[in-house]
Amino acid sequence: MIEGIATGLATAFTLQNIAFLLSGCFAGTFIGMLPGLGPMTAIALMIPIASALEPSSGIIMMAAVYYGAIFGGSTSSILINAPGVASTVATSFDGYPMAKQGKAGKALAVAAIASFAGGIIAAILLLLLAPYLATLSLSFQSTDYFALIILGLASVAAFAGSSGMLKAITMTVFGLMLSTVGSDQTQGLPRFTLGQIDLIDGISFLLLVMATFALSEALLSIMRQDEAGPSRSEKLTDIAISADEAIETAPAVVRSSTLGFLVGLLPGAGATIASFLAYATEQRFAPARLAKAFGHGSVRGLAAPEAANNAAATGSFVPLLTLGIPGSGTTAILLGALIAYGIQPGPLLY
Repeated sequence: MIEGIATGLATAFTLQNIAFLLSGCFAGTFIGMLPGLGPMTAIALMIPIASALEPSSGIIMMAAVYYGAIFGGSTSSILINAPGVASTVATSFDGYPMAKQGKAGKALAVAAIASFAGGIIAAILLLLLAPYLATLSLSFQSTDYFALIILGLASVAAFAGSSGMLKAITMTVFGLMLSTVGSDQTQGLPRFTLGQIDLIDGISFLLLVMATFALSEALLSIMRQDEAGPSRSEKLTDIAISADEAIETAPAVVRSSTLGFLVGLLPGAGATIASFLAYATEQRFAPARLAKAFGHGSVRGLAAPEAANNAAATGSFVPLLTLGIPGSGTTAILLGALIAYGIQPGPLLY
């Protein structure tokens, strides 16, 4: 195992592969910043380029695009309250309030550091535990997935506090009602489509995110500008993080990275559930004085989902590589790319 890791590191740290790594991260981050273009779109756009490369370079570049797109979505969440991807919705809860307080630079720095730390911690866990976690992943049955989804939905109430709990539960039920529109996944029959062909595939999650976050924020910004005149632009210069904030955030990043990795290794769970669970967990772990800051610009509340969604992205490689089962649409595209290179993921790969 150690010999294999050493060979992998020697391959990855060549100048050529480092160049592909940096270019992949840059391209993925840029695409992830644009609301609606997530990691799936980013990797799909890069497949023609990667197919012309040797397998190691192509895999490194596509993995870099994946991580870059996951991180890039946080930028639009923080600056304009429009999550670039679904997994950065929880990032906007505290990232955007920080930006409104004139701390946009610090918010972006915290997101970058937490994302990097989450990816590194999860990569180490992937190296050491992947074969054993594959066995654990296989033991999850439909009842376990149902319990996990219920936990994720119930945690929505934790964001609202005691005063808004009824509103949060109502919106959760409303979201479930919207998700029933489209084709039934078991029988393939249309449900609640009202005879409209456009509703056969259901209501797009991206459409909902843009309508509830981006559009509403754009209208509110226009109203505020009309009331108070043009708002001054904030310079992204203050990116310094104090020692107290670093000490306060470090345990949250470690916990959220571990939680995100464990959620990510379950096929179908994904980075979105991981980010919400991490946010809810840290809100419960935080002392009373810090818990009150969640939703109002908490550094801890920003770092937790960012670490979790990047760790979940790494965790999704466990079922992909050890079982040959893609955990999400993004890893399904990666599976196709690996097979095109002549690499068949599964138990025999290890």
